[in-house]
Amino acid sequence: MTTNKLIIEIRAGAGGDEASIFAGDLARMYQRYAAKQGWSFSILDSSENGQGYKSLTAEIKGEGCYEALKHESGVHRVQRIPKTEKAGRVHTSTASVAILPIVEAREVNISPNDLEVTFSRAGGPGGQNVNKVETAVRILHRPTGIVVASREERSQYANREKAMDVLRAKLYELEQIRAVGNIAQDRRDQIGSADRSEKIRTYNFPDDRITDHRIGKKWHNIEKILEGEFDPIVKAFAEQPK
Repeated sequence: MTTNKLIIEIRAGAGGDEASIFAGDLARMYQRYAAKQGWSFSILDSSENGQGYKSLTAEIKGEGCYEALKHESGVHRVQRIPKTEKAGRVHTSTASVAILPIVEAREVNISPNDLEVTFSRAGGPGGQNVNKVETAVRILHRPTGIVVASREERSQYANREKAMDVLRAKLYELEQIRAVGNIAQDRRDQIGSADRSEKIRTYNFPDDRITDHRIGKKWHNIEKILEGEFDPIVKAFAEQPK
């Protein structure tokens, strides 16, 4: 396992379009924070929904990125008045975040016979090439039912390698959870069901306050933090007793 590379998954939860917008807000926050740290942020696969994302998978690479962001796993909740809300009511929506370390191939044994690999034409960045050649890759790991994909690279080989990185990260996570106990509960603890009641952090716009419910810390200036000024939260976790 390396602490200088990770996979981040963000999925919209409860709240319809507003949840997708919030998922997009979180994605941009992490992307901008990565840029400020000099890390790379590469989107591997995404499902867009209007102004936001139904889901997004990205790779972050840079010194100490996993240590800085590992506490982001869980359900994030936002309370705000959506732009489409004419009555001025505050809505509550959620998005789930998973932070997975990238592991070396030798650390996770994957049998080629367990994989179902399919290719398709990729849309999005990459010029005309992505629309003419089947460069997008989708991999199903039959024993676990895990599905991963990558479509942002220009070549089929590069997308397959990225998708395998994601698959190894997910399988490594499952192995670690099995080693410590109940897989279903631990996975639920990290990702949650994205229900409104399950949360690690609340972004309350009317009060301009972010609250982390695990360490009891609060921060103001939500807009500034969402613009990538994320150091106060990272530092708060770094200061917690080990």
